[in-house]
Amino acid sequence: MRPQHRIVIIGGGFAGLNAAKALGKARAEVTLVDRNNYHLFQPLLYQVATGGLSPADIATPVRALLRKQRNTRVLLDEAVDIDLQKKEVCLASGAALQYDTLVVAAGVGHTYFGHDEWAPFAPPLKTLEDATTVRANILRAFELAEATANEDARRRLLTSVIVGGGPTGVEMAGAMGELAQHTLHRDFRTFDPRSARVLLVENSDRIMNTYHPDLAAHAATALKRLGVTVLTGRTVTAVTEASVTLKSNDGKEEHVPAATVIWAAGVKASPLGKILAQGAGIEPADRAGRAPVGPDLTLQGRPEVFVIGDLASVKGKDGKPLRGTADVAQQEGTYVGKAVRARLAGRQVKPFKLFDLGTLAVIGRSYAVVDMKLMRLKGFPAWWVWLFLHIMKLVSFENKLSVFVQWGYSFVTRDRSARLITRSGRR
Repeated sequence: MRPQHRIVIIGGGFAGLNAAKALGKARAEVTLVDRNNYHLFQPLLYQVATGGLSPADIATPVRALLRKQRNTRVLLDEAVDIDLQKKEVCLASGAALQYDTLVVAAGVGHTYFGHDEWAPFAPPLKTLEDATTVRANILRAFELAEATANEDARRRLLTSVIVGGGPTGVEMAGAMGELAQHTLHRDFRTFDPRSARVLLVENSDRIMNTYHPDLAAHAATALKRLGVTVLTGRTVTAVTEASVTLKSNDGKEEHVPAATVIWAAGVKASPLGKILAQGAGIEPADRAGRAPVGPDLTLQGRPEVFVIGDLASVKGKDGKPLRGTADVAQQEGTYVGKAVRARLAGRQVKPFKLFDLGTLAVIGRSYAVVDMKLMRLKGFPAWWVWLFLHIMKLVSFENKLSVFVQWGYSFVTRDRSARLITRSGRR
């Protein structure tokens, strides 16, 4: 008898998980490989980093999510190489997986633009480990500020620099401003937490470049109300344990003593993107190393290989690459699952079509901006839209319920109950 069609999915993020779910009833053997045993809701990592949510609130075991799919198995491992000729995925454990259809959704990481020496002093916000490290750094700085009598040392401890004015940086800055201005203001005795400085640094002329200029301006105003200083037209030229050096467009340098630095600028594709491009004899789509794919999300000349999520460079109707958002990744994953099932049934596969829900970002308590095709919202109405969409996109009922309760409590009390120092942090 002919063996069942073998489908290998690399990555259990938004794209990979949705592909796996869509293949639950396929007449095929599905194997999902991920180096973590959980699916992470990355858009809410900043909430963990600022004590608003606990890690378990935004992470769910992959096995629990796929337990009802009898055709699907989950492997805790990491894909390190792909042989397109042999149709084989090599794993870090030394094992190899043969495939008939391959779905690569390995995502992206962060980049320091050639300055990896900054990494120990400026952690990113891509993983749960990153979030708990950042949380430890922030909270330990306040604890040390309480214990010191030196005003210069305290000023450095209470200064935080966030590099990158995109949605991640803006949301992180807003949460940190709210933490200092409202959550901690009565918790310390030797200083006022409201004196803390939060600097948001962006090298272009405005924050949130992908949003409408009016919404970006409103976001900057909201950040200012939370005590955040927005510095545009600045480039980071040095990061040390004690400070950050900024260079403005006119060439002037500024030395900022700071104890906490958070990196929210720049992404780098998984090494698998370059491996796929080399194997297919094509160039990566951009400097980040994303893999170019066609209208059906397959690799050029390799119809059996789908590349989706942040790792893929997919052109939209306007000819520009689609944004690397959770919504895009989820739709791509669902599309691929349906496309593979159509192929197995001998049906024609239609090109991928994105239903664009727009972009949105929250700036502190009860204020957000929403940029959609049919409307643009700001303030409290936008916050409700943001709240609803984020809760609905959480993958498990337990996560939805837990986050709803935590946010309700935080809204009423302005408290953040997960302010725990669980890692050593850095000072």
